[in-house]
Amino acid sequence: MNLRLLSFLALGATLLIAGCAGTDVGVESRNISYETDSVPAAGPVGEPSIQPLVARTTPTYVTLTVSSTGDPNLGRDKSSKTPVTSGSGFVVDSSGYVMTAAHVAVGKGYTVSARAADGRLYSGKVVNILPGNDMALIKLKRFHGPAVVPDSEPCMSQGTALFSLGKPHEMGDTARIGTLQSMSFGRPVQYGKFGYPDAMVMRMNTKRGESGGPVFNNSGRLAGMVVSTLSTSDGKPLNLAHAVPASDLASFLCSSVSCAGSWQALAARGRRQCI
Repeated sequence: MNLRLLSFLALGATLLIAGCAGTDVGVESRNISYETDSVPAAGPVGEPSIQPLVARTTPTYVTLTVSSTGDPNLGRDKSSKTPVTSGSGFVVDSSGYVMTAAHVAVGKGYTVSARAADGRLYSGKVVNILPGNDMALIKLKRFHGPAVVPDSEPCMSQGTALFSLGKPHEMGDTARIGTLQSMSFGRPVQYGKFGYPDAMVMRMNTKRGESGGPVFNNSGRLAGMVVSTLSTSDGKPLNLAHAVPASDLASFLCSSVSCAGSWQALAARGRRQCI
């Protein structure tokens, strides 16, 4: 299905946003299941050949529970924390900075519990958020661990093999294998106070709970971040998903905190040349 045909469908940017407050993301084994949504034109194909890349990138992936503080107007103590969303994320700096989707993070100052690859829970806060491009930055306390490596090349060709890491609600950790459909969707997407001006289109059947999860290319380098899945006007899945490209993530990260040279270089290159 080409993107012109998609423009005649209602934008089914069905949020991968998080479910109810009671969603349990605290039980995690890192036993990765594999879902193949299309046959990549190049690069890793199927579970056996992608396993080394997954093993290399999984330590950078975290699952998140986001909570609001108590509201005294509702009879709750300010010190109490109420879980409101859950989703996926990834480490962008070894000192404890994590990136996720804005609709997962909800708002600046919200508290976060992150389950890391070592099985430990780390607490943190949302330190910056960009609702208009569905990106958020979290700082975890006392965390030190491996970070993703962004690809220096912001552009990819149609059919490039990709895989994402995430934890669909009611399921375990999942590596989802797919391909790039296009570097541009060609129109903005808006859902409530969140949205994005454009996005990568992937042939990949993402599910709720995977928002904010990393997308890697066939070299195991970060290519983007999952934000939504596409469906027809009557709710039927199209086996297509949107991701914020790594160049946009780099610009946001480097405007928020001091960032590594690889992120700075990618932010300087941008994505305009790909469209």
